[in-house]
Amino acid sequence: MKRYRYFLDPVCVIACGLYAVNRWCVPLALKGPFLRNHFDDLLLIPAALPLILWLQRRLRLRTVDIPPDWREIGMHLVVWSIAAEVIGPRLFPQATGDIWDVAAYTAGAVVAGVIWSTA
Repeated sequence: MKRYRYFLDPVCVIACGLYAVNRWCVPLALKGPFLRNHFDDLLLIPAALPLILWLQRRLRLRTVDIPPDWREIGMHLVVWSIAAEVIGPRLFPQATGDIWDVAAYTAGAVVAGVIWSTA
C-alpha cells in the first residue's frame, strides 16, 4: 500500500485550496447563503483531519501511515461536531450551534472517506 502523505494528500490540498478561494477570492457580494454559511463546514474533515493525523503520528499516537479509515473519520466527526456545535456556543456568546453545520461536516466526511477508502 502506498504511504499516506497527510497534508500533501490530494483531498487535503484540494480542500485547503477551496477554503482559501472561498475565504479570500470570492467577494462577499457574490456569495449566497451556502457559500457564506456552510461551504467551509464541508471542508472541515477533508482539510483538518490529515493535519490532526499527522500530529498524532509525530506524537506516536498513530502507528501507521495509511489514509484515514471510517473509524477515525467518524470519531473525529463526532468530537468536532460536539466541540463546535455544543461546547463552543456555551463558551463563546457570539457562537451558535447549528445542526446544518453538522450535516455539512458529515457530507464532507463521507465524500472524503469514500475517496480515502478507494486510495
